[in-house]
Amino acid sequence: MVKIGDNITLGEFPLLLAPMEDVSDPPFRYVCKHNGADLMYTEFISSEGLIRNAAKSIAKLDIFEYERPIGIQIFGSDVEPMRESAIIASAAHPDLIDINYGCPVKNVACRGAGAALLRDVPKMVQITSEIVKSTHLPVTVKTRLGWDDTTKNVEDVAERLQDIGIKALTIHGRTRVQMYKGDADWTLIGRIKDNPRINIPVFGNGDIDTPEKALEYKNTYGVDGIMLGRAAIGYPWIFNEIKHFLRTGEHIPPPTVEVRIETAKIHLTKSLEWKGPRAGIVEMRRHYGPYFKGLENFKPFRQRLVTTENHEEIYQIFEEIAAYYQSGMHASM
Repeated sequence: MVKIGDNITLGEFPLLLAPMEDVSDPPFRYVCKHNGADLMYTEFISSEGLIRNAAKSIAKLDIFEYERPIGIQIFGSDVEPMRESAIIASAAHPDLIDINYGCPVKNVACRGAGAALLRDVPKMVQITSEIVKSTHLPVTVKTRLGWDDTTKNVEDVAERLQDIGIKALTIHGRTRVQMYKGDADWTLIGRIKDNPRINIPVFGNGDIDTPEKALEYKNTYGVDGIMLGRAAIGYPWIFNEIKHFLRTGEHIPPPTVEVRIETAKIHLTKSLEWKGPRAGIVEMRRHYGPYFKGLENFKPFRQRLVTTENHEEIYQIFEEIAAYYQSGMHASM
């Protein structure tokens, strides 16, 4: 049984939803939770934004009871703002605080935050220590293998962060320089899990997009669980598909068009409720392509979905999609 701290129990092999900027908001988390995600995180939140009370950062603190267990993830480059932001985040009553030491994008890493701290491990340790001392909640960390191929220092990082009190570690199997290119290398992740000094849960992240891969990486590297990111965008069913395959060795049938439509409708409804009519419609547009990926002749429907301004019309388009694919017309063209 995998546990984080004393109070978070996640089952035998938990599946985690990654914190993804502009993706892992409450509406997206809702559909992932209802399709099997065991632990989820907010989008990463700027420490500077929190202490300055920036509206966008504060909005990301929104969490709901049905999402538990859930972590709030923070990022930043300086000790005191990170400590203060951890206190603010703790007041939102998540189940844990997660620190982002893995984000590779320029506007984060080039400001000394995210994966940049892999080049300054003493500072990383100092920030983490202050956050651990500032909150009553378990503190976890997400990071990468290192900055580049010549500085893969995550083994040292894992030991030092565990020694100052983090309760779990998620490792993305790429360096910062790799960004999201090339194949993820889980070798060091497995080595950390095998390290007799490491007694906290170790979760692997990177390239898991099928139940077969999940089983292979589970068996090969011995991780305590897997974090899924891009594979869940437009396909929240992957969590239950992996769980079923790990239990039985068999596949759940893929989602029907009706299931895809119903899930997209729920996602839109939650988006409207949380963001309001304008932002709820606009920010949902990035999800339609992934939800209906692979459907024949879907392009005209997608074009309408991403240009329609009225939510009632969008729901009507969903009905048209259902009727079109139920009729078999797509196969006769």
